Formats: sequence, C-alpha cells, structure tokens
Amino acid sequence: MNTRHAFNTPGRLLAGAGLAAIVAIGTWYLACVHHPVVGKCEAANRAPCLSPDYTDLVIPPNIAPLNFVVKEDAAWYCAKISAVKGDAFEVFSRTPGIVIPVRPWRKLLAANRGGAVCFDICIRDQAGRWIQFQRVTNRIADANVDGFLAYRRIHPAHNLWKKMGIYQRDLSGFEETPVMLNDDFEGGCCHCHSFMNNHTERMSVSSRSRLYGTDTLLVENGAVRKLGIKLGFFAWHPGGRIAVCTVNDPKLLLNAGTNEIREIVELDSAILCWHADSGTMRRCPQIARQEWLETWPAWAPDGRYLYFCRAPLPPTDPKQEPERYVENRYDLCRIRYDAEQDRWGEEVEPVLAAKDTGLSIGQPRVSPDGRWLSFVMFNFGCWPIYHPESDIYLIDLEAAKTSGRYEYRRMELNSDQCDSWVTWSSNSRWLVVGSARNNLLFNRPYLAHVDSDGKTSKPFVLPQRDPEFYASCLDSFTMPELLAEPVHVSRRALANALRAPDRIPVNALDGFTTATPDPPSAPQQQ
Repeated sequence: MNTRHAFNTPGRLLAGAGLAAIVAIGTWYLACVHHPVVGKCEAANRAPCLSPDYTDLVIPPNIAPLNFVVKEDAAWYCAKISAVKGDAFEVFSRTPGIVIPVRPWRKLLAANRGGAVCFDICIRDQAGRWIQFQRVTNRIADANVDGFLAYRRIHPAHNLWKKMGIYQRDLSGFEETPVMLNDDFEGGCCHCHSFMNNHTERMSVSSRSRLYGTDTLLVENGAVRKLGIKLGFFAWHPGGRIAVCTVNDPKLLLNAGTNEIREIVELDSAILCWHADSGTMRRCPQIARQEWLETWPAWAPDGRYLYFCRAPLPPTDPKQEPERYVENRYDLCRIRYDAEQDRWGEEVEPVLAAKDTGLSIGQPRVSPDGRWLSFVMFNFGCWPIYHPESDIYLIDLEAAKTSGRYEYRRMELNSDQCDSWVTWSSNSRWLVVGSARNNLLFNRPYLAHVDSDGKTSKPFVLPQRDPEFYASCLDSFTMPELLAEPVHVSRRALANALRAPDRIPVNALDGFTTATPDPPSAPQQQ
C-alpha cells in the first residue's frame, strides 16, 4: 500500500500530487522530523485528545475532511489516515492543527463506503521521542448526506449584531457562499429561510429593514416575488401549489432570575395558507383560531397531514407582557389536507399534549420517508433557543399506525445544552441539529447518522478548513437546512427584489388577534 505525505506549513499545505516539484524540500522536512514508522513508536496507551472530537463517529462518504487539533504538547505532529482499501497518507505539522488533503481523503472514503477510516496520531515530544496514541476509528456509512447546508450566521447577542447573512456550504468541501447578506439592504435582518423537499426551486426568506420595510421574498422556479407582509416560519406543501406560514408577534423578555436571562414569548401567532397559483393568502378556519397561538408548521412528505404546535392564547392583552408566560406550553397537533380538492380536515387531531409530557413542544419535522416525526421539548414557551434543557425527541409514525399511540423517546444525540432545529436529509439517513454543546453560547450545526431503528450515532460538528475555526468564530449558526442542490437564485436577484418598491399586498389578517401589518406601501420601522 503506497503512502503519500502532506506537510502543514505556516503558509501552505504541500500534498502528495505537488511533491514531485519540491523533492528537495520534502527531503529536508523528512530529515528534520525523523520520519516515524507508525506502529514502532513508543505507545501512549491512551487515546489522543482531539478538537473537535472526531472520534468513534459514523460519517457520510461525501463529507469534507475532518480537520482537527491534537490537544497534546509536542514539537511535531503526525497523523496517518488509512483504510482497508486505497492508499494511506500521512500529514506532518509543526503546529497541533492537522489539515487533511481533500483529494486523497475523498478517494479513501469513496473506496471504503460502508467500511472505516482510521487515524493514527503520533507526536514527537521535546526530548525527541516519537509517541503513538491509540488508533481512532470512524465508520463510513453507505448513505450520502445531501450535498449542501444552508444556515444563518449571526452574533448570538440579541443587541450586538450588526452583520448577518444566510449562507450555503458545500458539505463535500469547504466552500461557503452567501445567499443573502444584510449589507445588501442597509444592515437589516434576514431570517426564516425555508425550502421545499430539500430542493431550492422553491424557497422563502423574510427580511426587516428600516429603509425597505418588512417583507417576505418568495422564489419559485427562478422568479422572485416580494410579499408585503411579515411572515415567520414557512412550510411548502410537497406538491408546491400551496405553502403554510406563520404570522408572529414575538417579544424578547429579560428575566434576571435565571442563568439565561433572555426569553422570547409569542404574544400572538397564527398559521395562514399561501396559494401559489392565485398569489393569494387565505385562512384555514380549523387552524387559525383566535383562542389559540399556532406555530411551527411542517408537512408530512405525502402532503396529507400538516403538523403544527399550538397553545391557548394567554387571557391578557396581547400587546402586554403575559403575566404567567412560564406556564404557557404548546401541544403537538396535526390536520388532514386533501391537495386534489384543496380541502382541510374538519378537526385538528392531537398528537402529543403538553399536559401529558409536562413540557412544551416545538419544531416538528417529518423524515422524507414518512417514518419518523422529530420534535423538540423544553420547559415552557415556543422558542427553545434560550432553553439549555431543550432536547430532541422522536416518534415512530409507522408503529403509531399499528398501535394507535404516539409513543415518543428522547434521542441519543442530545447534550446537556440546548439542542434544537432538526433538518432531515432527503434519504432520511442523516440529521443536522443546531446545538450549543461544548460552548454554552454559540449554536453550531452537528451531523448524526440515523439507522433503520431510528437510533442516532454520535453527533459531530460541521468540519471546517481551519482546524481551530470554532475557537475564534463569534457567530451562531442557526436554522440549518440540508439541501440536495445549491441555491440557484443569485444574491443580486434577491437583493434587487427586496430593494424594489413593488410588492404583492397581503391583507389576510383582518379580524385576527395577530397584529395586522402596516399597509404594503408604507415601509415599516425596525
């Protein structure tokens, strides 16, 4: 089995394909580091300390290299990357950061789909001894993860952010490109992006700007339209003819009585239905009830059911802070929908009640194969982002058809910090979750494999080119969404539509307790 070498230097990475032109340099490096023979070094008899913790994982065969930092004091570092099939290669570095060459990594994973990839980590200490740690083995799954991930990057402090944007990342490499930046509209807010069926021909994104107003952009088959209404969470029906969306009136509260002083409370919310063919917003009387706060819509993949969460409207003035908001908990419900007749079911069906769980329920998502229903539970309210106790749960919908009961369980991927916002891959074999684990403050995207029984593997943070990226990144990554393809509409097209004065007026909220937006012709103040 041939072995190639890569050298991490302060200015560049010298990998196997480029060694022919720098033989003299490569020889000098080998002489300096006294090239070890893996397996003949002094044994450390323990596992290496790596950051991020890329150990004992199940990884997609199309994931970017798992670059890491060896958290050991040494003068030189070496990592041998190997598998049963294909060429092994070694990476040397004078710093603890190990940057794995992309091309040999991809070849090794492709040749060993369903097998394993191994990391043998060696260090040379200050006395000149080479020490080898116990082997790190990660399994390579058979199933790919979708090729792209969309997310918003924003400073986590609610009152300090100035720059934010929605980005997409190529998961097989490290290219990150902006979909929309708030620089494009005078530093406003862009949020609540959504896509249909893990694809990008239909998408939505909301914006808020002092200069251009508060609107929602809809992208349908390359055309961009602007709705003159503030919308929250968008859920496209799998058939594409309709979408359901929320109108929300959230308020940030500050509570000095807890470690996390921030809390977002919904003073008012409702679910409406956008009809793409007619370009109109309509109400579903069975859902949009004045006595309920409805939110978090999510379709079943066959489009026959809409899942959502709701809680009783607090018996106070909706424009004032609710007096007992810590007692407000949301149920998980669903309603039938007939796409051919464009007809909703007669009644809302309960799936899981907060009175039975003792917790509030939010963010339901159904796996594309229709088997699993994931959701988040936390102490109260409907926004889990500031709840460290927030965990992700799972219901087997196939088993529920047989038993008639929605039995749920806490998923293995949870941590002791906030875990929320699940997105499923299009093949239902991968999850991406937003998690504040390991840092308490910054939300990061973590990937986990899901087996046929709904069991998840150990989550791992999205790989980055710089092994120390997360140690210095001051952004939170929110609302991660897996995509089978990149966003095709250009950043310029979105910005032009947002800045243009033309907008589709929407007056679907008359008579609702939810606040009616300003007239479309009058830009709202942030």
